[in-house]
Amino acid sequence: MWYSPDNFFDLERMSDTPAAAIFNDLTYVWEVLDHLEPFIRRRIKPNVAPLRACGVMVMAPAAIDAEGAVHHGVTYELGDPAKGGLKIFRHGRLLSEAALIMPGVVLADDDIEIGAGALVESGAMIKGPTIIGPYSEVRQTAYVRGVVMSSPGAVIGHATEAKNALLLAGAKAGHFAYLGDSVLGREVNLGAGAKLANLKMNDSPYVFRFEGQRFTVKRRKFGAIIGDYTEIGCNAVANPGTLLGRAIRVMPNAALAPGYRSGGSFLNG
Repeated sequence: MWYSPDNFFDLERMSDTPAAAIFNDLTYVWEVLDHLEPFIRRRIKPNVAPLRACGVMVMAPAAIDAEGAVHHGVTYELGDPAKGGLKIFRHGRLLSEAALIMPGVVLADDDIEIGAGALVESGAMIKGPTIIGPYSEVRQTAYVRGVVMSSPGAVIGHATEAKNALLLAGAKAGHFAYLGDSVLGREVNLGAGAKLANLKMNDSPYVFRFEGQRFTVKRRKFGAIIGDYTEIGCNAVANPGTLLGRAIRVMPNAALAPGYRSGGSFLNG
């Protein structure tokens, strides 16, 4: 059915992400928004408390290895974590699969997990509960407001804000984006300045109509659910309650009205 999770996401390919189980037994794709926080809380393995013991702001480069041990006094070579380009050293020894947390990062509470090989750049602020997935990135000045889960290779980019958001493997919101109460499918790409608005200007329910069917969703906030391989152009805005199928192309500066669009579409509004 058009409203089921497997219409938006290739569930059979999700073995590479711990987020796969969140879709088990869901009838409607938008149900994931209600399940995200309890799902994160059940699965999170917080590992930043030893680092926060030195203060909520990281003052010097630090690493968290695959066993959860914190290493100070590290050096590094920056590169794309998803392509093995990030390398971290301590006393000249390579710390395999370690995550790098750069100076100026604010870790607001202990309920945060930073996955193996991840990169968190200077100026980012992270609140829990949040899982930063393996080999993913949180770039400079990103604001991760909590109830966020990124999957392997995902990017929460420069000056991007995320709240109650799920990014599947390889999803990228690289620059000046807003992700509110939203899901980004595999290899989704948001152009610079793309916004997934999540709050209507009135309190009416969200209504979805397609092929003679009508569904009413009573949520105060509802951003966008974006299917695998969809690309959204720079400065586009998805209005609250937008559902996009797989492999859709959205033109720059488009303003998408709420509702469902089927996969493969080319949208200019």
